[in-house]
Amino acid sequence: MNPFLQRLYTIAQKPRRHIIGLMSGTSLDGLDVALCALSGAGAQTQVELLHFATVPYDAHIKAEIRKVFAKREIDFQQLCLLHPHIGILHGQMVNACLEEWNIPAEEVDLVASHGQTVYHAPKTQHGDSNYGNTTLQIGDGDHVAMTTGIITLADFRMRHIAAGGEGAPLAVYGDFFVFAKAGQDRILLNMGGISNFTYLPGDLDASKVFTTDTGPGNTLLDAITRKFYPQMDYDEDGKIALSGQINEPLLKALKDHPFFTAPFPKTTGPEVFNLAYLQTAQEKTQTQNLGVPDLLRTLAQFSADTIVDGIKRVIGNQAFSFYLSGGGAHNPALTGAIQAQFPGASFQSTDVLGIPGDAKEAVLFAILANEAVAGGKTSFGGRHKVPSVVMGKVCWPG
Repeated sequence: MNPFLQRLYTIAQKPRRHIIGLMSGTSLDGLDVALCALSGAGAQTQVELLHFATVPYDAHIKAEIRKVFAKREIDFQQLCLLHPHIGILHGQMVNACLEEWNIPAEEVDLVASHGQTVYHAPKTQHGDSNYGNTTLQIGDGDHVAMTTGIITLADFRMRHIAAGGEGAPLAVYGDFFVFAKAGQDRILLNMGGISNFTYLPGDLDASKVFTTDTGPGNTLLDAITRKFYPQMDYDEDGKIALSGQINEPLLKALKDHPFFTAPFPKTTGPEVFNLAYLQTAQEKTQTQNLGVPDLLRTLAQFSADTIVDGIKRVIGNQAFSFYLSGGGAHNPALTGAIQAQFPGASFQSTDVLGIPGDAKEAVLFAILANEAVAGGKTSFGGRHKVPSVVMGKVCWPG
């Protein structure tokens, strides 16, 4: 038997597995590295976050990724060069974290590598009847495995698409296992570049669990901040946005897109909600000269309103317990606008559940890898675009 296959078989049988989850989102701020200890699988999953770090991308690599990020026309050689390069870079970042944490690579069972999304195109978005859903993450898993010396699972989203999904959001597959609680209806709201939520019913019925993207989270907020304040990657603590006023005509124009009336569940990305989209809305409303604070405040309200509308359309207006994660959880202009529309609900970070909000997405991929080797399919009621599937391709380290 292939010795790596034998090792994978042994890992699957261990009572406790050490798995590193990796996540790099559309904000392009860096790589989240979460070392987790996992036992059990499915609804019996137990996860402990042992170490976490966000390793920032330097200005050069951000610029290189942006050359191919969320664009229909690119330099194809640039994409091909970046695919292995990002894999090696992510592997080196893992090695640096392990060295800092004083943990030998031999003590880590698996790496779960999400990669760097550069294009997301569900069929509802690209509109070509000849083709299905697609998505692309660069950062080749084989290069992660060879660089770290650790068996790596990668390419999670393509497996989801092959099984009938859109490649996102994947949070439902980990959120239910780890965060559902008997007697409490929960909304896990993640606000990265794009926002998504998972509904976890208090009766623990997996067929009622629901997840979907709602539209923009931080993607437009960050893009405008970078445009007018090149030294800043984002509006820290929403300070600029909070100093502005909402422009109602622009807000209304921003909401005028078929994505927001399309059936759930659904996904989207910065391929749709970008500076060109904003420019079109400003031209319609003659708000091209709107001040940056007012622009940011309006964009924060846009994200908040579409999040709230998505939740209310799917689940109603009852008093849920909200648990927040992602960069948007740190933006009071965004979170405040959401809370104002759910006056009876409680809002907390996922930190209170034992997983810091900034680490949650990386932990999710560690959970998905754990399911791939030690779990199985969990049915979420056969809902359209939410397939019962295990995800992750195996990449050998030698």
